[in-house]
Amino acid sequence: MPPPTPTPIPTQERVTPPCPHFGPCGGCQLQDLTYSAQLALKAEQLGTSLESAGLTLPDLQIHTSPPFEYRNRIRLTLAEVDGQLRAGYLSRRNDSKSRSASAVSDEGDDPESPSGSFSFLPITQCPIAASILWRTAEAFLKLINGEPNLWMRNPQFKFDQLELFTTADESALQFTIYLRTASKTLPNKLATAFAALCEDLRCHIPELNGAGISLLPALSARSRRAEQPRPGPSWGSPGLNYAIPTTNNQQLTTSYWIPRGAFFQVNRFLPPELLELATANRTGALAWDLYAGVGLFSRVLAASFAHVTAVEIAEPAVTALASTKLANLRAVKSTTLDFLHSSVIERDRPGLIVIDPPRTGAGVEVCGLLARIAAPTVVFVSCSPETLPTDLAILTASGYRVTELHLFDLFPQTSHIETVAILTR
Repeated sequence: MPPPTPTPIPTQERVTPPCPHFGPCGGCQLQDLTYSAQLALKAEQLGTSLESAGLTLPDLQIHTSPPFEYRNRIRLTLAEVDGQLRAGYLSRRNDSKSRSASAVSDEGDDPESPSGSFSFLPITQCPIAASILWRTAEAFLKLINGEPNLWMRNPQFKFDQLELFTTADESALQFTIYLRTASKTLPNKLATAFAALCEDLRCHIPELNGAGISLLPALSARSRRAEQPRPGPSWGSPGLNYAIPTTNNQQLTTSYWIPRGAFFQVNRFLPPELLELATANRTGALAWDLYAGVGLFSRVLAASFAHVTAVEIAEPAVTALASTKLANLRAVKSTTLDFLHSSVIERDRPGLIVIDPPRTGAGVEVCGLLARIAAPTVVFVSCSPETLPTDLAILTASGYRVTELHLFDLFPQTSHIETVAILTR
């Protein structure tokens, strides 16, 4: 059976995109639609995807975000254009009008293969990023271009990317420069020059409190996402303290230590609602936080559960998770699949499981093991409407029921969809 035809978008729901790079950039596929039309389109796409799996679903609840300046992190490609270092994205060649085109970002497709199908697009603004991020990028480029012989004509390395990360209130900021080099380390004089660069940059951006250089291979046939950067010189703090307030009391916050380079939710407005949904009024003896990252959910769950086990394999997130020093929070460095295999044997039975898998989904094995463990409640956080139907179908076939379904619009202007399904048995 062919897929259903999407509902046509009325002319009055189309708008002039505010970003001059809309189209060639490809990162904001929906910026030519009103925000209400974007939400309706995402709801329709999610519903169609889940209904195709034959799932019985409750009414969808939608959580909206401010549509611009919501990102707390961006990663920009760096390249020399007409003798000046510029920042931008990699855009898909010959596909600038397609809604499936994707700019380089930490939650989009991976357009970074050596196939030559992507070209560098220098940009002058990024409306979805917190304002401090682009202001910092501009100040950084100005300083680098002011010393071209030191930074741009140096045969020992080549600029590749610039990643910037700020707190929700833009009160503190970090950045990482990715350099391609054949050397294992950089000369001491470059480390000294980097420290001076950071001090100069802080004069323009006083919120800057830390920065680092990461080294990539000089030539690589691998995607950037598959590369393992080596640490280079650093300056200032190695990370940020990121505070998230509760939704019902802005005086109460949970503070997270985010090492530079560790994954964290990129929408700076919706995490309070996400935490409220996943953790509020949930208590018990034991909760699991699977694919825990730096402990977004487990830090809050530790306040209401006697014991919390947080499972993570990726560095530096797992180190940050282990440093929380909460007596009732146990950090386990493991893949979720290996952890569940051992837990089935040990017959651990939590009252709550929060699972937030990557874009590839939880998968058949993980969902099968979750079904065997049979926790009374599972909070399933998904960033992929493509993999979610299969995962939910396995769980519902084992006796779970989807009692709540939420669409969190963590990525306005883009086609990305974040879903939270509450399952009970």
